Amino acid sequence: MRVLSLDTTTRGGSVALVDDGGVVEERCGDPSRTHAQRLPGEILSLLDANAVPMSAIDVFGVASGPGSFTGLRIGIATIQGVAFVHRRPIAAVSALRALGAAGSRDAQPGDLVGAWMDAHRRDVFSALYRVGAANPDDADRLVELDSPMVGDPIATLERWRPLLAGATTMVGDGAILYADTIDRGLPSPYRIVRPTPLLAGAIGRMALVLARSGIIVDAGGVQPLYVRRPDAELDRERKKAVG
Repeated sequence: MRVLSLDTTTRGGSVALVDDGGVVEERCGDPSRTHAQRLPGEILSLLDANAVPMSAIDVFGVASGPGSFTGLRIGIATIQGVAFVHRRPIAAVSALRALGAAGSRDAQPGDLVGAWMDAHRRDVFSALYRVGAANPDDADRLVELDSPMVGDPIATLERWRPLLAGATTMVGDGAILYADTIDRGLPSPYRIVRPTPLLAGAIGRMALVLARSGIIVDAGGVQPLYVRRPDAELDRERKKAVG
């Protein structure tokens, strides 16, 4: 089975080709250009380099969020377009779970992984996982302990405190941005803080698992996981209330 996977939750994002043997190739996007300018060109370039036509893709994987609202919309729309044309299903993958998986390849069973993405407004998108399998390529190795949420970094650590014990890896641009907060709130010698790795490969591996389990949708069935409502929607409600 072949999967073409895309992540547009960050400025750079990434694209990957994955098959039953693992990640064939994963590429970072060009952060100097917008996703709208780069897609679907970066996808086509990856496929051309591996001599794989779009028609040979069995499943498309895409980060469903959370992340940049504009990036999510463009990424999902791009995958919906190619999936519709080629009549292929889509596996929508949580960006936080992919972040946890990609950032915990050196973790051992029982270790904890906290995924933090910068949500701006001094908030982070967060989720907490426990590593449940030894094989880092097992796309289903993470056990969710705290579901995706958005909130203040200090409050997030306080909510997690009863669950934190032993080796903990904090990963993501939110973890880097609030590393001092983590140092104060998680003063463990077994704590590691890592930047955001490329996510498309992890998304592709997870999409394979979802496809084998039948957890896929058609092109129109992808639902973004915003976690927090878009600013534009909140602004419209505020203006309506004032008017």
